[in-house]
Amino acid sequence: MALIVQKFGGTSVGDIERIKNVANIVKKTVSRGHKVVLVVSAMAGETNRLVALTNQIQEIPDEREYDVVVASGEQVAIGLVAMALKEKGLKAKSYLGFQVPIITDNMHSRAKIKKIETKKLKEDIKKGIIPVIAGFQGVTEDGDITTLGRGGSDTSAVAIAAALKADVCEIYTDVEGVYTTDPRICESARLIDKISYEEMLEMANLGAKVMHLRAVEIGMLYGIPIHVRSSFNDREGTWIIKEEKMEKSEVTAVTYDKNQAKVTILKVKDRPGIAAKLFKPVSEAGINVDMIVQNVSTGGYTDLTFTVQRTDLKKVVKILEPVVKEIGAEGIVSDDKIAKVSIVGVGMASSPGIAAKMFETLAQNAINIQMISTSEIKISCVIDEKYTELAVRVLHEAFDLGKKKK
Repeated sequence: MALIVQKFGGTSVGDIERIKNVANIVKKTVSRGHKVVLVVSAMAGETNRLVALTNQIQEIPDEREYDVVVASGEQVAIGLVAMALKEKGLKAKSYLGFQVPIITDNMHSRAKIKKIETKKLKEDIKKGIIPVIAGFQGVTEDGDITTLGRGGSDTSAVAIAAALKADVCEIYTDVEGVYTTDPRICESARLIDKISYEEMLEMANLGAKVMHLRAVEIGMLYGIPIHVRSSFNDREGTWIIKEEKMEKSEVTAVTYDKNQAKVTILKVKDRPGIAAKLFKPVSEAGINVDMIVQNVSTGGYTDLTFTVQRTDLKKVVKILEPVVKEIGAEGIVSDDKIAKVSIVGVGMASSPGIAAKMFETLAQNAINIQMISTSEIKISCVIDEKYTELAVRVLHEAFDLGKKKK
């Protein structure tokens, strides 16, 4: 008998029939003798609808009130799922984030979990009651509602699994697992049976939407096996586990991220402390900066270019405009029509020539590289957004990642 945390995404609870299907999956799991804790996202499209409402009120929504609005979607979903479980003869009880409670920091819209109180959940489990917990949300120690960022229900689920010392965390979604690339734009994309935490961490960080970045971090930190699988069939999906000791292929997957924007500070004085003045207020706002490129200094001045999430662009520009004036730079320009395309694989560290092959493949297809970033197990290139799908397909083919022909 195992303790299993099962997370169901928005598409898995997108309508009443799918919610009933979730109840059937849970009942099958319970019938095998397992104990189950559920984490549920808002119904498909609901969070987008709520975000759109906030944007109609304020161009840059107040973050505290934004969280109050967008966290409401999960409340409906957990109530309906709990009712569906009861209709199947199971005991269930729904919990919002603050009712558990899931305690977070106060960084609204991108909060991080500090601790999870498990007393109520353990009492329910002991009594045979299935806790149905709202994903994506938590509460500060002062009682303010917070959200964990888009895709944060994955993080909720793995964090709860870690807090309860669960045997496995199952992430149910509308795809069968983790693929070598997005199967929607590359027909030859292949399902990966097992992938290391490290590789999945890079893939999530580089735009693969099948798993939330912090969920993988928590899984790796606490050694929680994560099983990504479809809620629409019983087949095995992808296991995210500790790296196995065996020879690894050079490249495991190709990822892309269109939620990217580029910011350039023009004619910055090339002297110590300038970069710190620019990036400190961005960091204090909880915004992650990804790639950074500084041009060669000419006449004591340089251009400084960096990338951020496209959804953060307006906020970044607003933060930096007074700083740019203060440091005497010529100005600030931005471009939100870019994308990041990456290759990932733990075998890359010991395989020379991978970068050259990637750059050559893009060049052969007339795709210009604007920025480059590397680590031991990934290479990322910023390109024009309109070439994203082409880049993914040609790189996937170049590194022979497709389905093997029979």
